[in-house]
Amino acid sequence: MKHNAGMKSLNASQIATLLQGRNLVNPRVVVSGNQAIPWQLLNVLDETLPEYRINALNAPKGLPRRDGVTYETSFVGAGMRGSGRLVYTPARLSMVPLLFGTTRAPDVLLLHTSAPRNGKVSLGVEVNILPAAIEAAQKRGALILAQANSRMPYTFGDGEYDVDVFDGVLEVDEFLPALPPREAPAAGSTDARGDSAAQIGALVAGRIRDGATMQLGIGEVPDAVLLGLTRLKNLGVWSEMFSDGVLALDAAGALDPSRKIISSFAFGSQALYDWIHENDRIVMLRTEKTNDPAQIAQQPGMTSVNTALQIDLFGQANASRIGARIFSGFGGQTDFIVGASHAPGGQAIMALRSWHPKAQVSTIVGMLGEPTTSFQPTAVVTEQGVAEIFGYDEKRQAAMLIEHAAHPNAREHLWYEARRLGLT
Repeated sequence: MKHNAGMKSLNASQIATLLQGRNLVNPRVVVSGNQAIPWQLLNVLDETLPEYRINALNAPKGLPRRDGVTYETSFVGAGMRGSGRLVYTPARLSMVPLLFGTTRAPDVLLLHTSAPRNGKVSLGVEVNILPAAIEAAQKRGALILAQANSRMPYTFGDGEYDVDVFDGVLEVDEFLPALPPREAPAAGSTDARGDSAAQIGALVAGRIRDGATMQLGIGEVPDAVLLGLTRLKNLGVWSEMFSDGVLALDAAGALDPSRKIISSFAFGSQALYDWIHENDRIVMLRTEKTNDPAQIAQQPGMTSVNTALQIDLFGQANASRIGARIFSGFGGQTDFIVGASHAPGGQAIMALRSWHPKAQVSTIVGMLGEPTTSFQPTAVVTEQGVAEIFGYDEKRQAAMLIEHAAHPNAREHLWYEARRLGLT
């Protein structure tokens, strides 16, 4: 890796010495989250500090799990889920950056960046809430460390920084975690879950027209939706994250080449990372912009597609908790439902299977027994059909959910619940 003027390139031992010199006592360590954890930097810190608080969004498995390490987050990932040392701070994703200037001020930042390019590095596939963390750290003189990886894509936008921003840089050459490319199952598959995903995807895609702006996540249902969008033209992308589905849309000629692809983080295959690298069609912005409902509302035909664990007959969705225990968090669901609902020609779609195959329970319920994550989508889509929600009175909403979205095995009980709740 070629060194750049102003870059403080250090080895692991020197990074440890730098940490020790700060005399840190149980510091808050903000780390690049999702699939961009700077593992080598984190390992050095873990071996150096007896105790610390690690703050990361949607952290994957592999985080240190020992006495002295506390987890903090506003969106729980597999690496923190179920831990007795988890401290969860509820916040919509658009508002998480505000925490760094108030109740969650950072003492140390561990960032995963690209290799230097003309005196700058990029936060690559994970911009997200990190610019706000960097600004908060600079204001209070916190330690800012980078793991500069020659394999991290260089992306343009809010994640570009001069190398002299960092107090120390650990240079590495390692592949990012990647998903193998996959295709959504076709309708008629012998796999029931795959078949239902394909059915949901086809129903959602059928509601979308040429020129729409898309927000989609990752998983079987979003992949199936994207597969159905390849027939369209002049689509835009304004999303907090994207994956290989966007690559497929581009290959199919479904994207408007004159519109920038706007996002805040990405996770997918190595092919996706290769495509992202130095691609000026892609602009990675900070969360305060991508998830600002007012900016989302300005996108033509803005269509958000989200999912949930449960939706009740009042149109309320639980996407965060199981048995009152936090499973994930608000994320950007509320931001995008509000923004898309206000956009010209916009719609906010909740897409989910009608039945939990493992728990053997309906995902459409009478009334949530868990805290609400979001409410008032445009429509709810399951493999059973489409329940129109917005603009209808509460009794009609409930009837649509029962007749068009609920699993047949649950409908009799749901009609009972509707009568009990005064929705008939």
